[in-house]
Amino acid sequence: MNLSTLELRHLRYFVAVVEQRSFRAAALHLHVSQPPLTRQVQQLEEALGVTLLLRKPRGVETTVAGRVFFEEARNVLALIAQGARRAQLAGQGQLGQLDVGVFGSAMFGAIPQVIQAFRQQHPKVDVVLHNLDRAGQIRALRERRLTVGFNRFFDIEPDLHWEVVHPERLNIALPAAHPLASRDRLRLKDIAGEPLILYPRHPRPSFIDQALRLFQQQQLTPRMIQEVDDVVTAVALVSSGMGLSLVTDSACNLRLPGLVYRPLHAVEADHFDLCMIYRVDDHSALLKAFVDTVRAMRKALQPPH
Repeated sequence: MNLSTLELRHLRYFVAVVEQRSFRAAALHLHVSQPPLTRQVQQLEEALGVTLLLRKPRGVETTVAGRVFFEEARNVLALIAQGARRAQLAGQGQLGQLDVGVFGSAMFGAIPQVIQAFRQQHPKVDVVLHNLDRAGQIRALRERRLTVGFNRFFDIEPDLHWEVVHPERLNIALPAAHPLASRDRLRLKDIAGEPLILYPRHPRPSFIDQALRLFQQQQLTPRMIQEVDDVVTAVALVSSGMGLSLVTDSACNLRLPGLVYRPLHAVEADHFDLCMIYRVDDHSALLKAFVDTVRAMRKALQPPH
């Protein structure tokens, strides 16, 4: 026998004999008969070319070589057990890295709730967030740089699957001192004559185009539109009295001094649903675990107050 023919059972048997300090006790511990166990340890010594164990009346003792090999063998067995456990966790979606694409106002609503729930259930998974617009998410998914993305207004893509995570409606962000702030609910015609701050400027089409479509459906033309890069800038300008803005439910969690939100009338509010998108051919346990978490949370997602 040579070193290339050593197997894990040689290590397990040797470690058991040293820990039990007896061939007989080791055989009982491993639930094997003693003669095969003794032969395995002898084969190990022959392969190494050294004596590992000394047989004494009160049991066995390790030689200097035996003590060194015992520590190394125990480490090898521990690493194999750790590797097996990590492989099992990965196969169950409990280990690995989850790359999530996020963008816009959804970061102030459903997404943090979903990520928190997933991390509580899968603490060994590293969740990495990537700030990408819709086109960037689709490109990153196809390049396998993302596992899953969150955004709105996804079109049908043959290699990608998308589903609604959280339905959201529109609200009006306006200064607290504005005359319209005294109303419980607003209509588009109420704000058509007001300066509007919409977002994002790029890429197009975007939320701006969807908002303008709502005005067109009501045969209305907004008086003045200022385009900004994101919802945070928009509501900050509203808080400063620069105008009004249309925002989804998620954005209503942004609280600034002098800023209030009023829901748009249900007939005009339309749906601006937050969607989840991922590759059709991704059958990984990690993605399945995340999708299962999102689906289980749909009813639990809290609307803004």
